[in-house]
Amino acid sequence: MTTFSKAIALCFTLSLLVACGPADNDVVETNLHGPTAAEILGNPDYPAISYGGYRGKTRDLAPTHEQLTEDLKILSAMGVKVLRTYNTSQYPQVASLLEAIRALKNQDPDFEMYLMIGTWIEAHNAWRSGVWDEEKNAWDGDTLTDHTRGNIDNNTREIDTAVAMANEYPDIVKAIAVGNESMVQWAVKYFVYPNTVLKWVNYLQGLKASGGLNPDIWITSSDNYESWGGGATFYQTDDLAALIKAVDFVSVHTYPFHDSFYNQDFWGVLADEEQLSKQEMTAAAMARAVEYAASQYQGVADYVESLGLDKPIHIGETGWASNDSAAYGAKGSMAADEYKEKLFYNYMRDWTDGAGMSLFYFEAFDEQWKDSGDAGGSENHFGFINLNNEVKYAFWDLFDEGGFDGLTRNGKPLVKSYGGDEAKLLSEVLSPPFKSLMAIRKITTINPAAVPGEAVTAGRYVVVHESIQPTGSNNTTYPSAILKLIPWEGTVSIEMSQQGVVSIATRASDWWGTSLEFQAEVGENLENFKSGYLHFELRGDSDIGFNLGFQTGRYLDGDQVNSFAAFGPGAARQVTDEWTSYKLSIDELNAGTDLKDVTGILSLLSQNRAENKQVQLKNIYFSRD
Repeated sequence: MTTFSKAIALCFTLSLLVACGPADNDVVETNLHGPTAAEILGNPDYPAISYGGYRGKTRDLAPTHEQLTEDLKILSAMGVKVLRTYNTSQYPQVASLLEAIRALKNQDPDFEMYLMIGTWIEAHNAWRSGVWDEEKNAWDGDTLTDHTRGNIDNNTREIDTAVAMANEYPDIVKAIAVGNESMVQWAVKYFVYPNTVLKWVNYLQGLKASGGLNPDIWITSSDNYESWGGGATFYQTDDLAALIKAVDFVSVHTYPFHDSFYNQDFWGVLADEEQLSKQEMTAAAMARAVEYAASQYQGVADYVESLGLDKPIHIGETGWASNDSAAYGAKGSMAADEYKEKLFYNYMRDWTDGAGMSLFYFEAFDEQWKDSGDAGGSENHFGFINLNNEVKYAFWDLFDEGGFDGLTRNGKPLVKSYGGDEAKLLSEVLSPPFKSLMAIRKITTINPAAVPGEAVTAGRYVVVHESIQPTGSNNTTYPSAILKLIPWEGTVSIEMSQQGVVSIATRASDWWGTSLEFQAEVGENLENFKSGYLHFELRGDSDIGFNLGFQTGRYLDGDQVNSFAAFGPGAARQVTDEWTSYKLSIDELNAGTDLKDVTGILSLLSQNRAENKQVQLKNIYFSRD
């Protein structure tokens, strides 16, 4: 049985558990307010979607009652019966949305729309940028986000507001999600550890048991698949296990769209597909995208099963953008267009409906506040209806059937995108890249006999090189684990050509950074290279400045140390458009670490804005002399 088939089979098995409800819930009470979460989640008669009705470039401009009512009628026409929201107290949209749903229900008793209310959970000092301590060559810890504890004021307010909403609208609110991607550690500006989420989940479960909250409401947290134990093992902690036991269901996020650029194992056209038509190639690539999503679901399901727990698992968020000006567009992974969006949506619905899972698809309408600085940014284009009232390709059939007749948005009727010209739409579909020609975003040339954490004993440690390769007699080795080319917080794009040239392009940000990060539970042990050298060749724009070297420890663990040298204007080492060879002394670079835990094999960091600048590196290796 394939991973995809196993995912479907296991998901169907889990869906049968939904009707039983949470095992630890001893409160039995008849719900007089319509279907319960147990009856809704996993039921294909209740399609779900993520909803935000913001039209402007800031969430301070909340949609009006009339605008919300328009959106609800459109969503109902699309067959949607369950909405997922993201905040309770920070912005007024959800309070107004509940009022609008209640008003429509009063007008038409047959109108159905239910909510999974999301609460925004964040860390203490969330969104703080910190202060760089030049003497310590590190961040000042007192000004950094403290991920070990939550923002008590914000989090309490969010939870209390959710409880009040659930009690006031028991016929509408069916689930509460404690946090949105609040545990995934790439959310470096605000993430918390599972114990913070667990605290609030237990609080809500306690209210259910004591009568302070409807016992039929289901409690979850909505987060990335890795945060639920489906990927990197460092997420698999005792606190996470306790959280999974405490929730009523697991809400998993999976985004093949984003990984079409950052983790391309599944993406692209296979060699035996290169002669197919564009539509056939695209369909095959999108089918693999759904298999990839299913594999991430399966990772979570396997982890839950390993804990001896039975929990319903639903897809809390996934989606596919129809446009992008950078990483996912014509100059990137060539993933973003309306045709692929339709295929992904249909394939995902087919899978989850057949497997007995709810799918909170992201999202109903385009919103421009998500990337207010770049109108073409993918985050602004995940909806099925754009800001010009154009219904995208995924719902053209419903449009042709008259499903949107008489409905308006902002007082204007809906129309089809591309003016309804399918030939024009298809002509602009981006062909997925051939895998044989795709840029590389992780370095997989490793020494399978080497063990991460054990000291490297060879004389040369080669990251990538056009002529130096390990043999049985040249005392040379490759890394003991894969190196991922990681753009820090999306501030750059980074990729490697088939010829081994690492290319970095900076984006619009007040700082930027990137690293060839070692993918193991421990860093590479390069203690034998403490008197050696870091070699590489470099070229780029002459007006860009940055620090380059290696990193030990981990930022999120608070023990990261940067061992860097300065390049660019004002530094001893300049950058030019000609390849220049460098041999940096490890002893001079080293900022006080013992080199037993090198996690960033090669890293670049700049505290200065440098938009649309280029840096390239090649022939990277360490030597002991």
